[in-house]
Amino acid sequence: MTPETLRAVLAARAAGRTIILATRLSDGTQLLLPDPAAPAALQAIAADALGADEAQTIESGPDRWFVQIEAPPPRLLIVGAVHIAQALAPLAAVCGYAPTIIDPRRSFATAERFPDIPLLHAWADEALATLAPDARTALVTLTHDPKLDDPALDAALHSQAFFIGALGSRKTHASRLERLAALGHARATLGRIRGPVGLAIGAKTAPEIALSVLAEIIAARRGAAIAERK
Repeated sequence: MTPETLRAVLAARAAGRTIILATRLSDGTQLLLPDPAAPAALQAIAADALGADEAQTIESGPDRWFVQIEAPPPRLLIVGAVHIAQALAPLAAVCGYAPTIIDPRRSFATAERFPDIPLLHAWADEALATLAPDARTALVTLTHDPKLDDPALDAALHSQAFFIGALGSRKTHASRLERLAALGHARATLGRIRGPVGLAIGAKTAPEIALSVLAEIIAARRGAAIAERK
């Protein structure tokens, strides 16, 4: 690795940015992606490797490349400092996600209820404008309150978040989709929202629901098949 490449990697780590280090096995040439000058085919294949979140050897044309991912932990943005969030946030952290609680209600989003979890006392649309969800970000809304959940979902649908989920009954979710459609979201776009969020494991308690939600997020991130609810 050249000193210039090393400096770039260290700077990305310090800034919490995601980069891909691609090394051509034939001669040791290294590229930092994304890079507009890199072959388009290599960038596309490297993006797939990023989704898998693991180092691997890939082929691009006549060349073989070893691809390493330099990335911060995937993020989980949780809208609503509710009981399920109290179980979901620490569980997500144990599984390698960086959780953040978003809730303007300071009486709910407290350090006592969420020890060691970052809290944002802001409306969701304002928070997401700052947090800028990317392809390594999952977002879940838990409040059942359209004033809190809808702006978060609206913003998330304009982002590259790999997972968007919303808690609530089928009836609640249908009404939610109608409101979001009125904001201009197409049916295909609305299909990105997993609702009611959580794998169908018969969960009843807050920790069980949190487990079902995180399991669905992990399945989406790892590319596992997720059955549609019946």
